Amino acid sequence: MTATELASALGAELIGSPDITVTWIASIESAGAGDLVFVDSEKYLPQAMASQAAAIVAGEFARSAQSAKPLLIVRHPKLAFSRAARHLRRTPKEQGGVHPFAAIDPTAKLAPGVSVREFASVSSDVIIGAGTRIGVGCFIGAGVTIGEHCELKANVTVYPGTHIGNRVIVHAGAVLGSDGFGYVRDPDTGRYEAFPQVGRLEIEDDVEIGANTTIDRGALDATVIGRGAKLDNLVHIGHNVRIGTDVVIAAQTGVSGSSVIEDGAVVAGQVGIADHVRIGAGAILGAQCGVPTGKIIRGSGILFWGTPARPIRQYLKELAALARLARK
Repeated sequence: MTATELASALGAELIGSPDITVTWIASIESAGAGDLVFVDSEKYLPQAMASQAAAIVAGEFARSAQSAKPLLIVRHPKLAFSRAARHLRRTPKEQGGVHPFAAIDPTAKLAPGVSVREFASVSSDVIIGAGTRIGVGCFIGAGVTIGEHCELKANVTVYPGTHIGNRVIVHAGAVLGSDGFGYVRDPDTGRYEAFPQVGRLEIEDDVEIGANTTIDRGALDATVIGRGAKLDNLVHIGHNVRIGTDVVIAAQTGVSGSSVIEDGAVVAGQVGIADHVRIGAGAILGAQCGVPTGKIIRGSGILFWGTPARPIRQYLKELAALARLARK
């Protein structure tokens, strides 16, 4: 794209040559001819201007800078850079169609432009929307519905009855809709018997699910992953959990059954959330937090830390008090 085309796509103000061609993105250190870089702090601007990059995405601080390179002035440089990557993305041209080594049940309905790669298996009564890509070795169970322009990477398993919305990305090895961990103990024998896991999993639009993440379907009702939620690699979501819109969950976090994470919450890595917990909208759980059964966490924009999780100010005061006791 030319600098003018890219500025128009990003809603940016262009300062400098409009005809410079931008072909891809890079860091300031690795940028070559044709690359786009970004700076979100004035102190990095000289380094960006001295790089081999073709153009720079920068904040308002760069408006008066003297630069030989085109400057794309925006309010949020990192966000604009991310959007530029989508416009410039280099993706192999892949025609829709079913690979000869894929297995498609005759009752499955595939919309125009669907791609199913080799060794994938699509079961009975599956519905797949236009432009969706099913990767190598995926298994799609009976009655699954997948929306438009989704991408399932290699070896994704989708259990029967799961619903996936539009523009959902699922990375390699993820398992969607598996049985929840629910057992009932017989007090007479001490043995455990499985509680029925006959619910469903609903994944809304624009969700991204990381590699080797597992999400259980509901026991009797539904597990729901809200619109725009982003789940990292190696996350586990238990049965009947409800994840709100635009929630972010980092790697190695586990969310136990029937818990709720409300809109816009942020959950860092290795957090453990017990059953029937409610995390309020916009709350932030720091790395390795522990949230015990039934606890309610509230406070938009407040960082919670420790086990049991509490506001970080309280946590730090308690650490200071312990340190004073230890010195005595």
